[in-house]
Amino acid sequence: MIYNIFDKAAPVMPRPSKGTEFCKLLLSKASKDMREPLIPMVIPALAAHLSGVEFQYCDNNYYELCGQMGHLIGPSGIGKAQLTRLIEAVMRTFRDHDETEYKKLVDWQRQVKTRGANKEKPERPEVCFWFPPADLTNAAFLQNAMALEKMNNRTQFLNLPEVEMADRICGGHKQVSQMVRNIYDCQRAGALRATADGVVGNPILRACLTFSSTPEAARLFYKKDLTNGFFGRIPFAYKKRGERKGLIPRQGNYYDGKFLAQLDSYLKLLDDCKGRFVVKPLNKIADQLAEDMARLADLADDDMLFELSHRSIFAAWKKGALLWILNNQTWTRSMGEFVIWFCFYDLWSKVKVFGDMFKITDEQADETQKCGPKNMLSNLETSFNESQLEALRISLGKSREGTRHQLSVWQNRGFITYSAQTGLYSKTEKYLEGLGLTVKG
Repeated sequence: MIYNIFDKAAPVMPRPSKGTEFCKLLLSKASKDMREPLIPMVIPALAAHLSGVEFQYCDNNYYELCGQMGHLIGPSGIGKAQLTRLIEAVMRTFRDHDETEYKKLVDWQRQVKTRGANKEKPERPEVCFWFPPADLTNAAFLQNAMALEKMNNRTQFLNLPEVEMADRICGGHKQVSQMVRNIYDCQRAGALRATADGVVGNPILRACLTFSSTPEAARLFYKKDLTNGFFGRIPFAYKKRGERKGLIPRQGNYYDGKFLAQLDSYLKLLDDCKGRFVVKPLNKIADQLAEDMARLADLADDDMLFELSHRSIFAAWKKGALLWILNNQTWTRSMGEFVIWFCFYDLWSKVKVFGDMFKITDEQADETQKCGPKNMLSNLETSFNESQLEALRISLGKSREGTRHQLSVWQNRGFITYSAQTGLYSKTEKYLEGLGLTVKG
């Protein structure tokens, strides 16, 4: 399964088959035009059902599956609200739990108000919310994280219909970057809070988050964070505006009894899963993706694209681990195809929405540099000379001096061959058949 992130069209989602029947179930209620972005975006909600589970990555370290995030980007009116409907179906048990917790707080507040000024007030009950509201404050978020840590390290899930809501949860836009990095890496909050009872706080941030926004809002939100690690940690799902059609997209009923019964049988697999696991076929795909991401970066001669790909692979690997659990801890080829697609779809979305911002370092940047990563080899004829590549590099704002090094890299990658007789470089069949990529499901 090969994808080209430099294409105008989004990578086509694999067809669900053996081992990925769960994806087919989730998509059965979505409108046809929104099926591709919904699958990667609902996985953070599913991951919140896990606790006490770790998987070994290719680096030989074990990682929890919390910290998964997703940002759905699309023009206004594209159908982003379908994500919330799907998430609400997945998180029904979380809602039921939280209603009980809310009742405890309401009862406590009623008792406090009815006690006289000279009477001892009842202590605030210990409560924790699994699916807190989107307008959660930073103090409440940290307090909830501490309560969840006491409750067997549960994960909280937040769905933010507007990405700017993250500022409130993190204590301001300047704090979003650090908070999101700590959530992604399952680190402590790094902030102590002073209360009447003393200094408390600094819990491990076990959370999963999803955001939604228009492309314009997303570009403004991440404008100053493209290179600090925050941006790379967020997997994106971009939905372009399609053709104008005089048809209202049809959606199914997420509260259909048969659908919910099937969904709950899958969610039970997540709720019951405990322990440490190593899924060798999944790690093999991650290793293959690492090599192919290097090839893609070489085609564009773009270091930022290469750096972003590291976390795209890791995020796709986490999704693959979750699919493995949902398939009763059994691996199939179809699951591998989805892992590959998750990685390429994330990178394609980043390139399409933010690509022109990758090269901008200040407001005075040259216009020729305001372009996203491009497959430079695809912009050359089947046979070309060094001067043609040099001219192309200059037009894209790259240095003339890097031309020979890039030709050497392309030759080593097997993308091109050189003829001493003609003095021309020619694209190889390996490159023409699939950009020189090797990943297999």
